[in-house]
Amino acid sequence: MSKRDYYEVLGVPKDASADAIKKAYRKLALKYHPDRNPDDPEAEAMFKEAAEAYEVLRDEGKRQRYDQFGHAGMNGNGFEGFQSTEDVFSAFGDIFGDIFGFGASGRGPRPQAGADLRYNLTISFRDAAKGMEAKLKIPKKEVCDQCAGSGAEPGTSPETCRHCNGQGQVYQSQGFFRIAVACPVCHGRGEVIAHPCSKCRGRGQVNVNKELSVRIPAGVDNGSRLRLRGEGEPGSNGGPHGDLYVVIYVEEDKVFKRQGQDLITSAEITFVQATLGVRIEVPTLDDPVPMDIPKGTQSGTVLRLPSMGIPYLNTGQKGDLLVEIKVLTPKRISKRQEELLREFEKLDQEKPMEKVKDFFRKTSKKVMGD
Repeated sequence: MSKRDYYEVLGVPKDASADAIKKAYRKLALKYHPDRNPDDPEAEAMFKEAAEAYEVLRDEGKRQRYDQFGHAGMNGNGFEGFQSTEDVFSAFGDIFGDIFGFGASGRGPRPQAGADLRYNLTISFRDAAKGMEAKLKIPKKEVCDQCAGSGAEPGTSPETCRHCNGQGQVYQSQGFFRIAVACPVCHGRGEVIAHPCSKCRGRGQVNVNKELSVRIPAGVDNGSRLRLRGEGEPGSNGGPHGDLYVVIYVEEDKVFKRQGQDLITSAEITFVQATLGVRIEVPTLDDPVPMDIPKGTQSGTVLRLPSMGIPYLNTGQKGDLLVEIKVLTPKRISKRQEELLREFEKLDQEKPMEKVKDFFRKTSKKVMGD
């Protein structure tokens, strides 16, 4: 009987990605798995056929030969298919390890990375804008330095678990499935500890408060996350540490607000200064700087000072400083001030404007000083 097309067997198109091919094979391997289909020769044949198709299509070189020459291209290239289901399990232990949670060899669980940790750090607005060095104290677990993580008292060693014979797993039947689960006695380690470490009580890990120094870059914003690789919880079965994520929370500032990389602040001037123009000092993240207010500036006008805002992360550029001008109107004035203002009103109605400006130059001190 002629062989079916390998793409047809897996149910994927000829331009399928490697991931799509792997997913299709996993699905078929589960469907036709011998534990799910005991004493079913047809399912066993489908199981081996899917494995054969996957063996070819997962390998870039074999796949190219197959695409060019079909099944004939596989003859004499060291691939003769699978004679038994054991051959399949031997070849694709990684696939079945992914499905059932254990390694290809069946000798215990895979190394597991440690859990990631999160640390919330609250900093001031100015520290977020300018950057800082933060000292952290992180409550976490670390490998026990007395037993080096073995959990056994120094001078002793863990013993092979008799319940699972050191495999770290036992098999359970669930319907048609026969699946591997972690050994309930050794919890998947394949070993038991007869003499637990006195420091960690056999856990292999201890609770610590680890001190870290973290550089907070200039320009971080509320909700920014910094990743510290390998500073999370320790792994198990020889797995790597997890990571530590430092989440930044920025306090509000009394002087500035933030809009992207721009700083926003405000400056108050009198209506005389608004009319005549004036030079004032405005606050920045460093020292105050002078800024000229043009003649005739209206309340609510926003003036811009370039490159005096928040730094962009990992660049030398900065946003701008936006200054909103607020023109103050006096709530109470003297009788003389009222007379001068009424005189100004008449000049304003008569025009020309030069008379108005001259009036302000002569009377501004009187208006504001009485």
